[in-house]
Amino acid sequence: MNVCVIPARGGSKRIPRKNIRAFHGVPMIARSIATALASSNVDRVIVSTDDAEIADVARAAGAEVPFMRPADLSDDMTGTLPVLVDALERIEAESAERVDALLCLYATAPFVRPVDLDRAWDQLVDSKADYVFAGVEFAYPIQRALRKTGDRVALFHPEHTATRSQDLEPAYHDSGQFYWCRPEALRAGRPLLGPTAAIYPVDRARAQDIDTPDDWAFAEKLFRLLQQDEGS
Repeated sequence: MNVCVIPARGGSKRIPRKNIRAFHGVPMIARSIATALASSNVDRVIVSTDDAEIADVARAAGAEVPFMRPADLSDDMTGTLPVLVDALERIEAESAERVDALLCLYATAPFVRPVDLDRAWDQLVDSKADYVFAGVEFAYPIQRALRKTGDRVALFHPEHTATRSQDLEPAYHDSGQFYWCRPEALRAGRPLLGPTAAIYPVDRARAQDIDTPDDWAFAEKLFRLLQQDEGS
């Protein structure tokens, strides 16, 4: 059984009620739920939340909420890994069925498509990695990054001052969208972005953090443009 877990706590501060705020007329979390339900490789979609209103919205969108997340896993300092382990243990105890793979899909990932989830699943199977996560290439070579030294600047890697951009190794960062996970890796506490993880590259146009009101406004404009482009 492959299970998608969507973490969605209720305490968002920078964008209040972010997980259920309307994004182009649809609660944000409902978009992630719809994407997971449309994946060919997801058998169940479960929302892990501590918030009754989020639970109601999630159920209305087609997800299951078979348990409420405990308070000690719902504060600002709790990372994703313990939330996934908690969900994994609860799901297996509740269903008496083994979870073969767990997909963590964030509630604020409206740019993810079902095809991305399916291709990343294929990569997990083929690569034998513990995790496959969505990542995006940095827009600018990190080898040319600068640090401030008083009122001047200095290169972090001065040895690359004269290196052509096309000769520099591409660098990536986690896009904060989804992770396919092997249960044994979660239970062992192996890091999501550690040496046993593999990257599924996504376009920069589909990798937008939504942490502030400005991020939200930009994401809605970008979403509208992508919809227009896909409909043409």
